[in-house]
Amino acid sequence: MSPFDPAWAANPAPEGGEFSDAVWAAALLAIDPIGLGGMTIRAWSGPARENYLQNYRSLLRVKSAFRKMPLHISDQQMLGGLDLTATLATGRPVMTSGLLDDCDGGVLLLAMAERINPGTAARLAAAMDRHAVISEQNSTTMVNPARFAVVALDEGLEPDEAPPACLLERLAFTVAQSGLSGDAVWPDAAVVAQARENLVVVTSSNEALGQLCSLAAALGIGSLRAPLFALRAARAAAALQGRDSVAACDIALATRLILAPRATQLPSAPADEMPAEQPEESPESLTPRDEQPEAVEDSISDAQKSLLPPELLAALAVGAGPKRASRGAGNTGDSASLRRGRPAGTKSGGLGGGARLSLIETLRAAAPWQKLRRTAAPGRKLQIRANDFRIQKFKEQTKSVAIFAVDASGSAAVNRLAEAKGAVQLLLADCYVRRDLVALLAFRGRTAECLLPPTSALARAKRSLACLPGGGPTPLAIGLDAARGMAEAERRKGHQPLLVLLTDGGANIGRDGKPGRAAAAQDALAAARLCRMARLQCLVIDTAPRPQPFVANLAAEMAARYVPLPYADPSHLSRIVQSQGDFRASSAA
Repeated sequence: MSPFDPAWAANPAPEGGEFSDAVWAAALLAIDPIGLGGMTIRAWSGPARENYLQNYRSLLRVKSAFRKMPLHISDQQMLGGLDLTATLATGRPVMTSGLLDDCDGGVLLLAMAERINPGTAARLAAAMDRHAVISEQNSTTMVNPARFAVVALDEGLEPDEAPPACLLERLAFTVAQSGLSGDAVWPDAAVVAQARENLVVVTSSNEALGQLCSLAAALGIGSLRAPLFALRAARAAAALQGRDSVAACDIALATRLILAPRATQLPSAPADEMPAEQPEESPESLTPRDEQPEAVEDSISDAQKSLLPPELLAALAVGAGPKRASRGAGNTGDSASLRRGRPAGTKSGGLGGGARLSLIETLRAAAPWQKLRRTAAPGRKLQIRANDFRIQKFKEQTKSVAIFAVDASGSAAVNRLAEAKGAVQLLLADCYVRRDLVALLAFRGRTAECLLPPTSALARAKRSLACLPGGGPTPLAIGLDAARGMAEAERRKGHQPLLVLLTDGGANIGRDGKPGRAAAAQDALAAARLCRMARLQCLVIDTAPRPQPFVANLAAEMAARYVPLPYADPSHLSRIVQSQGDFRASSAA
């Protein structure tokens, strides 16, 4: 006799369309919370989200933990550790549990997950992988079980405002604001509880896993967790619908809920399956957005097509990129400091060089040794040694400064200056969020002029850009020297400069202001070598109609990235500068 309820098996969801995707995600997560990891709810706070969370909580096990984690939780509160008061009172190490220990077997709710500290997210991800929390204090180690699911509340406004990637990687589902319908139909809690008990007897074939892995690869999903999550979701769906094995409809549901939000490309058919000639399509078969002679479905094999929901094909066909960029793509970086900045933990060390003593952590380090030390030297209640000292660490935020050194000479200067103006304006639009600075320096004739000191003021930048002149010979060496001087001055202020040189390489004025192409070229190369010796991060944009070997050689002497950009547009140039800044910030970290 089947262990499933025959009435529910006969009609779990009439015509297969009663439950919305958001309800399916909540129900499947309630059936297998640990195996599926959790879900991200990208929605603002309001009645719709609260109603959804309340309905989801009603599907969980009775008396299962449902804890909310504060945004700025400390490691001691989250992971547990040494109880300083009890340790000093008893003379032996006394360990306490943290929030993750208390959440064992339940659900952890992350408020404002898009703002969570990357370090906190990494420790949370490690606990999810180990299913345990490991706390260490000197020679004392405590391991507590911590098996929980995570519900991350993402309230980000922009596409790049998202929880850390290491956390999103471990959450199976994503629920959007549009899916939080107040009149959605939910399954009965007793039915979900029965499916949770019957999940252990649901089987799946190797072919099902192979299909999911193949489809994940075809959709451009590099993570191995995605097909494993999809298989677990398919088994939970089978259990919810009263089946003892995974069916094709379960795989299709798991594909829509888990693989579709992670897809980055349309799958393509193998070369041997593509027809030699494509038949002509009627005008009625063309979509309004992509009027091509073949439909999107024709680019995949029949086996893959049978697993792909129509919604996924439609989303990918119109270029709706479902994969969002992770948060933290800005250029503003953090540098370690012992004097100022935001607190970033402690470390052992002396008190020289202006370091600040962390009294609590010092006492915490000394507490386990008090009984032994009082035995060796009685009469002193509290004994602190030099190796117990813990000094406070800080992270000092540093701003990035993009210095545009623009070749404003020659008859084609109007085009190049228009490109620079567009790029600077696009970058300034992000400065209010990214907290970067932008400077503009133009060189022409026999001088280099700073038109825009490092600033993030949009109105001032527009006025300076409108007055940017053009024409005359090219003093390339003078322009490089001026840009290097500005970059070194900004670095002395604690900023991280990025020098962006836009030139066609037609140097004809030397450092002494005298004309001559050969001498001007040698002076420019010498100025480029000084930039390399100053260890400046540089980017060279070749604005000539065709890539110039001299400009490439100049970039090599500067140890800079060389970008031939004969047909630059402001958006393209802005993306290149931003990517170079991201690379610099990550390498500095």
